[in-house]
Order: sequence, then C-alpha cells, then structure tokens
Amino acid sequence: MASASDLDRVSMVVLRYMRRPFFALVLVYAIGIIGMSLIPGYDEQGNPQHMSLFHSFYFFTYTATTTGFGEIPTAFSDEQRLWAIFCLYTGVIAWLYAIGSIIRLLQNPHFLLALNEYRFTRIVKGISDPFYIICGFGDTGSLLARGLSDHHMRGIIIDSDVERIKALALRDYALRMPGLCADASNPKHLVHAGITYSNCKAIVILCNDEDINLKIAVMAKFLNPSVQVICRSTSLRYETHLKELENVTVIDPFEIFAQLLSMSISSPQLHNLNSWLVRAKDTQLGQPLKMPKGNWLLCGYGRMGQWLHQYFKQQDIHTTIIDPTVTASDKIDTMIRGHADHQTLKQAGIETSAGIVAGTNQDTDNLSILLSARSLNPEIFSIARQNDHEDQLAFDAAKADLTLQPSLTTARRILKILISPMVQTMIDHLQQQDPCATENLINRLQLTVGQHKPQLWRVNLCRGETTAVTELLDQNKILTLGDLIRNPHDLDNTLACVPFMIERDGEDILLPESTQRVQIGDELLFCGTKHGKQMLDASLNNPYTLHYLVTGEDVPRGYFFNWLVKKVSLQT
Repeated sequence: MASASDLDRVSMVVLRYMRRPFFALVLVYAIGIIGMSLIPGYDEQGNPQHMSLFHSFYFFTYTATTTGFGEIPTAFSDEQRLWAIFCLYTGVIAWLYAIGSIIRLLQNPHFLLALNEYRFTRIVKGISDPFYIICGFGDTGSLLARGLSDHHMRGIIIDSDVERIKALALRDYALRMPGLCADASNPKHLVHAGITYSNCKAIVILCNDEDINLKIAVMAKFLNPSVQVICRSTSLRYETHLKELENVTVIDPFEIFAQLLSMSISSPQLHNLNSWLVRAKDTQLGQPLKMPKGNWLLCGYGRMGQWLHQYFKQQDIHTTIIDPTVTASDKIDTMIRGHADHQTLKQAGIETSAGIVAGTNQDTDNLSILLSARSLNPEIFSIARQNDHEDQLAFDAAKADLTLQPSLTTARRILKILISPMVQTMIDHLQQQDPCATENLINRLQLTVGQHKPQLWRVNLCRGETTAVTELLDQNKILTLGDLIRNPHDLDNTLACVPFMIERDGEDILLPESTQRVQIGDELLFCGTKHGKQMLDASLNNPYTLHYLVTGEDVPRGYFFNWLVKKVSLQT
C-alpha cells in the first residue's frame, strides 16, 4: 500500500510539472501537421497535391530529431517551406521549454523526496532476510551499521541529514543497507522502513533529541507491538518513561561505562574478558587493566560524573569532584566548585591522587585537563571522555589509560544485544562466581582461540537450521555437546570454539560441560574462531559427518560405495 502511495506521489509531481510542456508540444505538432496537410504542394506536372496526415507526422518526427531525410513525398512548394520554417522554430522553442521543465523537475525537492521514498520502499519490500531499523546515522549509528555488516546482518537507515545518507552510499558494507533521508518520528517513514514486516527484528533509536527518541519508541510499539525496541537515552526522566514500555531496552552509555569501570576494579579478569569479547582496541586476553586505588579526581559532574561517583562509592574509592556547577545539595563529601585548570587540580591534591577522570562534554576541555594533570603528576592513571568521533586522532595522541567514547560504548552494547544477548547473561553470572571460574574460562579461550579475533554466534537446534542434528535426535539417539564440537579431522581434539551457554525452555545452562546432552529447541552460544564456526556449521548439517563424530564410524556415502561395501561383506 505504501509503495503504491509513493508511486502516486511521483506521478502527481511529474504530471503537475510536465502537463504544460506536454500540451505545448502536442499543440505545436498538431498545428504543424494539420497546416502541412492543408497547404498544397505540386507534382512534376504542376498539379496541386496535398500531404497525408501520416506523411506530415513523419516529416515532423524526423526533423525533430535533426535527422533530415529531405522533402517527401515530392518537393515542397514555397508555401510549404515557409510553413515548415515556422513550425521548426516553434518546435525548437517548445522542446526547449519541455527540456527546461524536465530539468526543473529533476531538481525539485518534492519530486526527489517522493522518488527516493518510492525506491526505498521497493528495496525494503524486496528484503527477505532479517533486518534491523536504525534511526539516526551519527557516530553511534555509523559504528552500529559497521558492526552489523561485519556480522552479515542487514540494517535499514533513517536519518534527517541528507549528507549522512549520501555518506551511507559510500560505505563498503558486506550487505546493502538502504537509507532514507526523512524524519523517523513520522510513522509513515517507519512503515516505509518495514517496521510492520515479520522479518524486522528490532528498531534501534539513536537520534540526538530525547523527545524524538521517545516519540519513535511509542510509534514503533503501536505499529508493531512485538518488535524489540532499543533506545539510547542519557536523561533519567526519559529512561523512566521508556522502561515502562514493554520490550524496550534503554541504553545509557555513561551508566554502562561506570559499570565496566567498577568491574575493572572489583573483577579485573572479567572486565578483560568482556572487553576482549567486544573486540575493544588494544585488549589482549589475559592482560587485565590494573586500576589503582586511592583518591580519584572527577572533573565534570554531569550524567557521566554522577554515575562514576555512584559506582566509585560502592567500591569505597574516595573521589574529589571538580565542576563549576556542583553545589552542596549534591551531597558530595569533597568538591571544588570551578573549572579543572592547573590551579584547581593542585588544590584538589593531584600530586598524591591515584587517578583522574576528564569527563566534561567538551573534548577540548578534556584534552586540556589531561595535559595539566600529566604536567603535575606524570604517573597518574587517566581516563578521558571523547565526545566527538572525529577527534579520534587527538585522543590517540593523548594516550589516556582509558578512553570513553559514548558512541562506541553504545554501539558495542547494542551489538551485544542484537547478536548475542546471552553473553551479558554469562558475564553477570561470572560476576557472582568465584574469580577462579573466570580465570579457567580465560585459560580455555586462550588455548582454543589464541590470537584470533573472537567470533560470537548462536546455534538454534531446529529443523530449518540444523538438519543433521534434528534427524539424529528424532531417532531417539543421544547427542552431547562434546560430540558437536569434536574435530572431524582429529576425534581426540575439539574445534576452535567454546560453548558459553545453552538456553532451554526459558532456563539458562551456563558454561555447560562436554557431557551435557542437547535437545531439539536448544539455543547454544559459542565463542571461537571463524574457521571453527564454519566447521561446526558443516557438522550440524551433514549427517555423515555427525554420525562419524558420535560413533567414530565412517559410513560409506552414495549408492556405489554402499553397493561395494555390501558386496565385499558378502564375499567375506
């Protein structure tokens, strides 16, 4: 329905702009053809002869293309030549008028908008694979689209900035990601993006305006109540409202960063594992970040500063707040009201402090704080907030011990939710266990994955995705997790993958043993190498390979080999 409506809009704009040039051309040609047919010519004997309407139309057709086949069917009279001159000049004027109208039409924003919406709707309608709608193609949206592309998942982009949509066409994504320059808070555009389609798995809302984010979330829930909504928000009021909606996940990058920072203090090995799984820059598995304890300076007491102060307090870390807007009503033990300049940092005792957080909403101020801090205490542990992704080179040169990019933090958490939501469940489980469990898992991953980039993937043991497994289980045979991950080239070893979790009937089996039996309907989470994933996928869908993994017997394949085996057995 939406596609037909957009086509009607395109047709309406074309007719509105082209009806006058069209009628002008028709009128000029009609007058010219009729006049040429009425004006007589003369044959070789001097007898008057009139051109037929078809010959007149033919003459004006080839002269309009500047081809020129001569005077037909006989030489023209002077009257006919005068009329032809008049019609040729008026025809040129009419064609110039029509071509100018076409150029104006192609430049008309209403026509371009209607045409782009029509094309966009047709592309989305033709997508049969699962896809995700991304509202907002700023730093976070761009990083998220890149992450989806790396995992061969398709995104549908909506953004109100035409330059961002133009930049989308220049990206070398593994899958085509159509984009529309439009207001995502308009429900019509959400319908164009496929919010009502069954293969729309989630809508991710990343606009800079909190009011628009809330409006899009509400519209999406009305248009498709079952769709998963993931919304970025840094406002407590909007977060409270959004969390009241069903199946809505709110992402606050500052809270996430504070949680991760707290984890790096209380569980450094687990923080290292989590950073490695999301492929954080310069993260090596088994080399945790060492956070010093002592007095910390917190420069900036906005939303990020408040979350950090809250989690630092839980870890019994003393903090000194430096902010020009902080007041006694904030109930902070140690605070300095002012900007974090050279003098203020000395007043806060930076020479004896363990760490400093440059967490203002201005990148220039944060970099300036780092310079002042290092000049006063070169050994201080520094954390910097990077607000603009374009300032990456400057922050790389600053070499802070830890850098917070709200856009990158948000994109990583959303990718974790979309690709492998069970990972966070496993991280939360490990956080409540003895540190030895995390250390054992890290040692196992180091032996299995090594220096390769970790691949996270889910396997659903259903008839449409794992045919060999379901056929085996339908025969009431026992299949264990160790059988699935056994290496078909060496039965004494396993593939380069580690099972993290089994989700069965709403229950989670975390870090299952190799003896754990699997069932139809189980959803498994694995971490391993790309080659390990390919080998596992082959085993799950090849009945001969799976039979060999379970029994160790290499069954002959094909009619000829089965016949040969039977014949040999009969002879013996």
